[in-house]
Amino acid sequence: MNKTKRDIFQSAIKIFSSNGYDGSTMDEISVTAGVAKGTVYYHFKSKDEVFKYIITEGVSLLRQQIECIIKGPGDYSYKLRELSKNQLKLVYENKDLFKVIMSQAWGGKIRHSELRELLKSYMEDIEKFLIKAMEDGTIKKCDSSFLTYTYFGTLGSIAVYNVIKNDSMKLDQITDNFMENLLNGIK
Repeated sequence: MNKTKRDIFQSAIKIFSSNGYDGSTMDEISVTAGVAKGTVYYHFKSKDEVFKYIITEGVSLLRQQIECIIKGPGDYSYKLRELSKNQLKLVYENKDLFKVIMSQAWGGKIRHSELRELLKSYMEDIEKFLIKAMEDGTIKKCDSSFLTYTYFGTLGSIAVYNVIKNDSMKLDQITDNFMENLLNGIK
């Protein structure tokens, strides 16, 4: 992505995060990006297209990270910890982006269903990873679909917890607490 498109992308994330989808305009995006409105329209035909680009790139970041960890070194116990830590770090470092994604996951409009489809593909990646961790013996065998959504929901809750409780991410400590609860339950 070239610098201008990156500036528009970052601007749109800020505007959508602050104002919501319906409250955001192409004018605000162009002003925040420091480019002419025509430049925004050169790169994106509509606000819907900007939004679709944002969510596609955001979910792609998550999916790429899973792929890198699966291909990387270590057993699945190590990979599960790395996945959890890196997903939390990615969400924390891109709070506005994930605020946009999570705020638009519900609803009946086309953009909502497109986002849910992207999230579904991300969840399928997590599920494949968790199945491999079950086969490896890192985690006990169970309903992989339910575990996937539990894992995702817990990661999301941890991100919210961190935003509310503390603005500086203690990533290793939070990951250790998450892994302890995930692997050993809350008995």
